[in-house]
Amino acid sequence: MTDLFGRAIRRPSSLTRLVLLVAFSATLMVLDHQGNHLPKIRATLAVLVYPIQFAAALPVRASSWVSELLATEKTLRERNRRLQAERSAHLARLQKLEALEAENARLRDLLGSAERVADRAVVAELVQVSLEPFTRKIVVNKGKRDEVYVGQPVIDAYGIVGQITEVGVLTSKSTLITDPGHAISVVLNRNGLRTVVFGTGAFDRVSVPYLTPSADIQEGDLLVSSGMGGNFPPGYPVAQVTEIIRDANEAFLKISAKPMARLNYGKEVLLIWPGRSGRT
Repeated sequence: MTDLFGRAIRRPSSLTRLVLLVAFSATLMVLDHQGNHLPKIRATLAVLVYPIQFAAALPVRASSWVSELLATEKTLRERNRRLQAERSAHLARLQKLEALEAENARLRDLLGSAERVADRAVVAELVQVSLEPFTRKIVVNKGKRDEVYVGQPVIDAYGIVGQITEVGVLTSKSTLITDPGHAISVVLNRNGLRTVVFGTGAFDRVSVPYLTPSADIQEGDLLVSSGMGGNFPPGYPVAQVTEIIRDANEAFLKISAKPMARLNYGKEVLLIWPGRSGRT
């Protein structure tokens, strides 16, 4: 019972409420079927509820975005490390290829030079360089088994390096043209003037003594091997005149020259057998 304005009103029974609700629902269904109002109501409610749904989904979306960002950063770091490693490997291979190309170029130059001055030649690698001051000697990996002999010329693609002075079974020692104890007969390429080039002990300088002030020699002149004595092939570059000092109180000129061979570069030289097919 409900007291309304002093009058007692009985509450509807459960059956009555059920009948009323069913009738109300049926009425709504009929009205919706005829006027199609319910989809409009649902659309309006959906608009009103969307901010609530968006706010409720925001933590999940933020968590997903952060996880994706971290995963992407980790992937990028791993990819960057991998690319750096690959780059280092490629650079190492590139350096090796460049070194091989340079070595091949030197070997081609050596062999090309050998064809001009010798019937037979062999490429030898340096295994040791003398560390004694004012001594210019090298050791190469060719010896008696390769038919190397004392006095054999040693050249590179640019000029005469020296000659073999000691021969072992597997290795040999060569004295360079810059060694103080070495001398080689040469001619001036410009006019055929004969003279001798001596080593000075310096790695980049030889001397041309015993020429008088009347000698026709100039800075820049090229000195080539004369071929006299049969040890060196004739006409191969030896040195280029770099300085001429004329002293009225001296009987001879003081002449310095720079070796044409690259004595301090590369690790290969060429042993040649000039004018012969071989020698034991």
